[in-house]
Amino acid sequence: MMLPRRRFLSLAAGAIAAPAVSRIANAQSYPARPVRLIIGYTPGGSADLTARLMAQWLSERLGQQFLVESRPGAGTNLATEAVVNAPPDGYTLLLVAPANAINATLYEKLNHNFLRDIAPVAGINRFPNVMEVNPSVPAKTVPEFIAYAKANPGKLNMASSGPGSTIHVSGELFKMMTGINMVHVPHRGGAPALTDMIGGQVQVMFDNIPTSIEHIRAGRLRVLAVTGTARSSLLPETPTVADFLPGYEASAWYGIGAPKNTPAEIVNKLNATITAILADPVVKERFDGMGATLITGSAAEFGKYVAEETEKWAKVVKFSGAKPD
Repeated sequence: MMLPRRRFLSLAAGAIAAPAVSRIANAQSYPARPVRLIIGYTPGGSADLTARLMAQWLSERLGQQFLVESRPGAGTNLATEAVVNAPPDGYTLLLVAPANAINATLYEKLNHNFLRDIAPVAGINRFPNVMEVNPSVPAKTVPEFIAYAKANPGKLNMASSGPGSTIHVSGELFKMMTGINMVHVPHRGGAPALTDMIGGQVQVMFDNIPTSIEHIRAGRLRVLAVTGTARSSLLPETPTVADFLPGYEASAWYGIGAPKNTPAEIVNKLNATITAILADPVVKERFDGMGATLITGSAAEFGKYVAEETEKWAKVVKFSGAKPD
């Protein structure tokens, strides 16, 4: 039976529009069940705290539980691959972190291409590191430290929580920009590195502020500078490294990603919700109390930021010759 032309065109247009209508309906009802937020870190650090706070606020705003699931291992690659291989339906999300940008160069072979396989959703926050020394080091400022290191090449040991960590690459960026020679001493985590810093077995570290702040306040460690672009609310009298070394910046930062091909309507809904959360004065005050600044903007802007960080740290990883454990 031949359909009249007008009837045929009407049916064809309906068939084309149906998937779009379905996607919009799914986005409007999203989330209809609990959502997993997977992180590549063990509980207790800034990544875990950021994830749990954001999960709590998303649960309150969207009326479904956002559950944090820790999958540490392989430098966060296990967590990343769990999300890469998940259905692109918005019910499995990733806490995106600097490791994702660093690992792109640190690992010669990965089962994923982060920039290709993870869709950016939204940024959350940024934590500067702190450049600190054991009190036995005579330098009290960044210029004094650079002069001391140049006068004693290879005699200063630089602690890190492991090859390719933000603590490690923050120090390698400093070495690359100053030309000084320090010996990298990797540890299996930030806690043993701090123990050796306090004991004097290593002399300098570019640690996360939240884990070092009490040791700094107690005088067990001496702070020289923070590594962000602005002074930290936790250390307002402390200058930035960039005050003496223009262009230097190194931070731990976090955001949300989803499997590629996640519907744009769901990505946009999550981005709008996270943007609204970060605009809440209570949220701002909570992160400010942790020494963090906020990362806001569209999903595309967060994607651009991650791409820029990937390019930046690729140069540092190649300079350092770092290899994963």
